Amino acid sequence: MTLGPLMVDLSGPELAPGERELLAHPLVGSVILFARNYVDPQQLARLTADIHAVRHPALVVAVDQEGGRVQRFRPGFSRLPPLRRIGQEYDLDARHGLELARELGWLMAAELRACGVDLSFAPCVDLDYGVSEVIGDRALHAQATAVAELAVAYMHGMRDAGMAATAKHFPGHGAVVADSHIALPVDRRALVDMDDDLAPYRRLIANQLPGVMVAHVAFPAVDALPASLSARWIRGVLREELGFQGIVFTDDLSMQGAAAHGDIVARARAALAAGCDVLPVCNDRAAVETLLARLEVDPDPAMHLRLARLRGRHGLSHAELLASDAWRQSQRLLARVAEAPALELSAGRA
Repeated sequence: MTLGPLMVDLSGPELAPGERELLAHPLVGSVILFARNYVDPQQLARLTADIHAVRHPALVVAVDQEGGRVQRFRPGFSRLPPLRRIGQEYDLDARHGLELARELGWLMAAELRACGVDLSFAPCVDLDYGVSEVIGDRALHAQATAVAELAVAYMHGMRDAGMAATAKHFPGHGAVVADSHIALPVDRRALVDMDDDLAPYRRLIANQLPGVMVAHVAFPAVDALPASLSARWIRGVLREELGFQGIVFTDDLSMQGAAAHGDIVARARAALAAGCDVLPVCNDRAAVETLLARLEVDPDPAMHLRLARLRGRHGLSHAELLASDAWRQSQRLLARVAEAPALELSAGRA
C-alpha cells in the first residue's frame, strides 16, 4: 500500500474506535498530533508505535514543536525558547548564535525522535517585519542573511538527530498583518520585491532541504490564488526557479485562509493540481470523511517516495537520551539562554 496525500489528526491520547480504519485508508499518508494527543513521553511513544503499526509502509507522524508559543508537547520535554531568542544571540555573537541554532534544532528533534515522532514542522523562516502577530517571535530574525544562516544551522541540528526539516511558510507570512487561521492575508508586493523572503529558501535548498510548507497568503501581483493553491508559486517559483526537489505541504486546508476557494474537496483538488504533495486537514473530522469519500487521486510514486523519506531515522530511547552527555549539555545551554538578558533585534534589513 502506498502513502496517500492526506494528513489527518486524532481525537485523543490513544487511537479511538474507528481511527485505525481511518488511518488505513489509502488516501491517508500521515498524521499530525496536537497537545490533546499528549500526556507524557511514555504515552506518546505508545501512541506513535500504534500509528506506525497500522500499515506498511508506516504513516509519517508529525507535530508543530518550534518552541515558544508553538510547542505542543510540554511536560516531560525541554521548554524550548522561541526562535527569536536564537536571533538575539546571533546579534550578540554570530558564531554562538549559529551554535545555538544547531543545538536547539538537535534537541527539539532528538526528544521527538525518542518518542517515535518522525517530523516537526520547523524551522519557521518568515522574516520579522514587525507587523505579523501570528509570526512575531517565531521568526529567527529581521534580516534575510541572518535567517538563512540560522535556518541552515537549525536544519543541520535536526538532521543530526535523524529528523528532516520543513521550512515554512513559503513564500513568506511575515509581511502581512492578517492571520491565515482566521482570514486570507494579502501581500501586494511584486515578486521582484520578495528577494529577501526567498533568500532563506535558496540557502536551505542548496543544503538539501527536505520539506516546505506553503502559506495561505495571496500575492495578487504574482497570482490571484493564494500561494498554497498556486501552480505559479509551487511549480513555477519553488520547483523550477528555486530548484526544490523535496516534499511540499500545504498549510492546514481547514484554515480560513483557504476557505474562500471552495469546499474542502475543491481546495484539496486545487492544492494537488498546484503541485502540493501533502494536504493537512486539522480539527475537522467531517471534512476528512468528505475527502475520503469524494477525493480521487491518481497514484504518484514520486510523492510516495518523497513522503517515505520523511520517516525519522535513528534515535535513542527516551531514557537513553536523558542519560546522554549530549542531552545534558543541551540543558546547560538552555539554562544559560534563559538567564541571558533579552536583546531587541535590529530593525535593519539585509
